[in-house]
Amino acid sequence: MEFSEKLQELRKARSLTQEQLAEALYVSRTAVSKWESGRGYPSIDSLKGLSRFFSVSIDELICPDEIIEAAVDERRAFAQRYRTLICGALDALLAILLLVPAFGSGAGSTTTVALFELTGVSSWLKVTFVALICAIVLEGTCSLVLVKLDRQAWGKRLLVAGMVLSVAAVVVFIVSRQPYAGLISFALLTIKGFLVSQGK
Repeated sequence: MEFSEKLQELRKARSLTQEQLAEALYVSRTAVSKWESGRGYPSIDSLKGLSRFFSVSIDELICPDEIIEAAVDERRAFAQRYRTLICGALDALLAILLLVPAFGSGAGSTTTVALFELTGVSSWLKVTFVALICAIVLEGTCSLVLVKLDRQAWGKRLLVAGMVLSVAAVVVFIVSRQPYAGLISFALLTIKGFLVSQGK
């Protein structure tokens, strides 16, 4: 008998709903539903909790192959969570471009100024810079929040959005001849690209 069937049998033997079991284990009802439908395995901590709750050994609950699969799934989810966390933090870090003097102050000038002190470019380009930086910072902040809320599906989407926005920022800064801002954006994009490639 597979883990999903054993779990359903144990839960029904105690006349519990998925919601009640989830509350007893401090997990979401969605997690219990996923386990019972065979779409995933609980973490090692949740397995221990299930074992204690139903007074059965872990071996009775899950076979060795399923334990290995559960451990691999947990490790993969852990790595993805921290990749998303680091990429989100790097995106939020791009807010430094709003504060540090990283923009050239016009043609022929060798001085650099902060974005809001920038005078040597057209207003629409300055608005584009601000909008792009704010979008990246907002995406990074949302990624950090979603990691905290354990919403992996949304985290992956935001990771892709962050990569696209970062590429756009590098292109815009380089095309508009803002090498320092372009270099900062490119460095952060390179780190994020390395982290994402490690997840493949």
